[in-house]
Amino acid sequence: MYSLEKAIGIFNYFAATTLLDFLFYGMLAGGLWILFYEIRPAFFRTRKVVEKDPRQGQVAKEILQSVRSIVIFGFVTGLVVVFAYEGKTRLYLEVDRYGWTWFFASIILMIVIHDAYFYWTHRLMHHRWLYSWVHSTHHHSVSPTPWAAYSFSPVEAFVQAGIGPLIVFTLPTHPIAFGIFMSWQIAFNVFGHCGYEIFPGWFMKSRIDILLNTVTHHSLHHEKYRSNFGLYFNLWDRVMSTNDSVYVERFDLVTGEMKDETASF
Repeated sequence: MYSLEKAIGIFNYFAATTLLDFLFYGMLAGGLWILFYEIRPAFFRTRKVVEKDPRQGQVAKEILQSVRSIVIFGFVTGLVVVFAYEGKTRLYLEVDRYGWTWFFASIILMIVIHDAYFYWTHRLMHHRWLYSWVHSTHHHSVSPTPWAAYSFSPVEAFVQAGIGPLIVFTLPTHPIAFGIFMSWQIAFNVFGHCGYEIFPGWFMKSRIDILLNTVTHHSLHHEKYRSNFGLYFNLWDRVMSTNDSVYVERFDLVTGEMKDETASF
């Protein structure tokens, strides 16, 4: 049995992390919405990856579904805290226990693990036996907006939240390092759903294109459903040959690189 003090502590942690998630997600997604869909700087007007505009009522649904997902994430966090009180996780509070080298290395490792976790759970959710009741909610946003980043069904929200327990039960994890990782994943996810390509035109011609997926990469996934399953890196899509065949061509088109090449002939 938990004392009242512990129960209050768990609830406070759930409330605090949920509120912070709301605020960070809301400020970032809201800011990008205003920038790309209200202000619409001239530079980005030709960089819309999916030509269709968001459907009527789409943004309201994305916001409501995102709120539901964040509450579920908070619930999972609360469960993790329960196990942490019992000493059954690998969370630690003093940096000196593992040192600063591990502190920063663990953030990189969390990102790498999450990238693999996302790719394979994402592909699994596209299986015909699972898609309609697990993942189809997310794909109602054919032309995604920043608010689509957390627009999940309840089942998918639990799947997405699963990366947290996976990490803290297997890796020595400092809460601040985990918070940095979570801030990264929220920001990358929201930018990835903004619908407008933010990477420079030369990016796909460089040797670093395997390091990060572009907005075009995930926008094509929303448009076509059957390719581009990766999150941060373009590694798993390359290894498993699931990159969309027109990925590079579409990126060049929206960034103006294709026009430049045509004009040079």
